[in-house]
Amino acid sequence: MGGAEQILSALDAALTRAGHRSVVVACEGSSCRGTLLPIPALNTLDARSQAVGHVHVRRAIAEALERLPVDLIHFHGVDFPAYLPPDGPPALVTLHLPVHLYPPEALFPRRPGTWLHCVSESQRRDCPPGAPLLATVPNGVDLTALRPSSRKRGFALCLGRICREKGYHEALDAAREAGVPLILAGEVFPYEGHRRYFREEIAPRLGKGARFLGPLGLARKRRLLAAARCLIVPSRIAETSSLVAMEALACGTPVVAFRTGALPEIVEHGRTGFLVSDVPGMARALREIEALDPAVCRREAEQRFSAGTMISRYFDLYHQIATQTVHA
Repeated sequence: MGGAEQILSALDAALTRAGHRSVVVACEGSSCRGTLLPIPALNTLDARSQAVGHVHVRRAIAEALERLPVDLIHFHGVDFPAYLPPDGPPALVTLHLPVHLYPPEALFPRRPGTWLHCVSESQRRDCPPGAPLLATVPNGVDLTALRPSSRKRGFALCLGRICREKGYHEALDAAREAGVPLILAGEVFPYEGHRRYFREEIAPRLGKGARFLGPLGLARKRRLLAAARCLIVPSRIAETSSLVAMEALACGTPVVAFRTGALPEIVEHGRTGFLVSDVPGMARALREIEALDPAVCRREAEQRFSAGTMISRYFDLYHQIATQTVHA
């Protein structure tokens, strides 16, 4: 699904390859390399359902701590305070989302041996002073699974969850102004706000030169990323990272993005893409994007956005925390 799930899956696979025991608490039906402790999937996300879900997660964690010699618990959810055990082994919390989405007490956990870390420097700057932060670990992508294509096609691409804060209506407007075909792909989740956004802002902009494909499988996503003339990231919120931007660069595809959050840490303006401020600027960037070299985008991904580098940094944190040699 989203970035947190992708990072968790990469770490789970890496831990098992390295000979460690990985135990994953996740919804029933999930696929993992380690041992799955399944919890029931939620059909809705109202307050009552979330409370029930938290009970199941707490029970699963308690079961793991009772049965297994756990050295470290690694949390990825925005709601981690609801199931953080009061004692036990040390804990690492990855802050995947903008800091303001976490309850204030989450950033100052009272539980001993609990550490937080960010996935970008822009996210870290938003954290309150005194929070128990460790070194920033930027996200990474699987460079072996993402390869450039020998032939680029003429379309621009948008990928992601279809909701207002992602700004896809502005990407559609910019592509129409630039005369560039656009393919939009992603899931419209069953929230009324998301459905209304698609109905009122996306659907009327579709037609000649603008297609919506819905959610994609992994293989099709990779083919589109490699074939696109560029990826557009039109988000208006302060993205803490952008895995899809890293994936595009790994495929030799430059990125056009609004200058928000961590995007300036990923996209080098005029070299691996363009950072813009408005729809007219985005349209100009779409017309000029073919001047950028796909080989430069791939080299940048190899040097900065490797999943192997990310995993090595996580393993270093794991060792420091488990041996109590960690320093904020």
